[in-house]
Amino acid sequence: MEKLTEVELSDISVQDVTARNFSNNATSILIQEDDIETPYGNFHVAIQGDRSKVAILTFHDIGLNHVTCFQGFFNFSEMQPILRNFCVYHVNAPGQEEGALHLKPEHDALGNPESLGSRFVYPTMDQLAESVQCIVEHYGIKRFIGFGVGAGANILGRYALLHPNVVDSLVLVNPNATKAGWVEWGYQKMNSWYLWRGNMTSFTEDYLLWHWFGRKTQWENYDLVTVYREYIKSINTHNLSLFIESYLKRTDLGIERDLEHYRVDVTKIKCRCMVIVGDDSPHLDEAVEMNARMDPQDTDFFKIQDCGGMPLEEQPGKVCEAFRLFLQGMGYGEFDHWVLLYFDLTCLRLNLNGTYKLHIFSFPH
Repeated sequence: MEKLTEVELSDISVQDVTARNFSNNATSILIQEDDIETPYGNFHVAIQGDRSKVAILTFHDIGLNHVTCFQGFFNFSEMQPILRNFCVYHVNAPGQEEGALHLKPEHDALGNPESLGSRFVYPTMDQLAESVQCIVEHYGIKRFIGFGVGAGANILGRYALLHPNVVDSLVLVNPNATKAGWVEWGYQKMNSWYLWRGNMTSFTEDYLLWHWFGRKTQWENYDLVTVYREYIKSINTHNLSLFIESYLKRTDLGIERDLEHYRVDVTKIKCRCMVIVGDDSPHLDEAVEMNARMDPQDTDFFKIQDCGGMPLEEQPGKVCEAFRLFLQGMGYGEFDHWVLLYFDLTCLRLNLNGTYKLHIFSFPH
């Protein structure tokens, strides 16, 4: 047996780790940022990549914007080989971008702002979806891959129903196809009431963190949650209350699964879709319900292990691998051979009989 040697500790050097935030990330590459005027308000769009490449259009969740929702994931090192072939258009809902001013009521022809009341008339979810078409036409995008989170997933789902010929495929994180339930309505109504009056209360702050991460992540990933807790202080509460009200009044998507493929009047999303949710996400039931309504032949359901409500931040490596496989299935990637089995990513697809089937995919070398 090898003899152990005693080592004397002579010095300790302590260095403070640079705190993570959204403003000191120098890896973000944006070639331009525009404010696009639509019939339903101005949308701030940030473009990342070469505009001559295939388009990916993103839409964020409530309380977030393109920086806080997508910057970490699309600047993730393993995403860079994929993004060389794509251009990302990050769409921000009206008044949700960083440094946004208060949304003010519009004036009528006589210049009277009181004609529309004392509040800005925020677009409905359907109007937000229709506004995406104005952005698509502005940039001359023929087809795009949609990438939505939470409320953004709902908006892009509505857009896919309105303009199926423009959407090539959809990646939906924590999607919801139903209207708000009573519990959500009660919590969000109270949040909206506080936010409209400019108050970011501890109640609203806790609810937003739960909505984004869930309970387990708040306890186990303190550093990540702290970053977003600090970000909450910079949110324009007035504008967020309007977005929450719009999301709260959403209608049911009306999509349903046609197992026999013989009904001509059925409403469904006709493009290839990938639904992503964490196994500890507070929106797991809603995502399963969304998947249950979609065509199983055109939908992949990914439930990611050890992940809460924000897979793009908590497990970017697993989401990146899933996205790479999804793109390959769409014909965007060609690989010579498969050598690695990635067992850590749990991929579940809902069968026709309502049971879950485990899919283990091999990943390209």
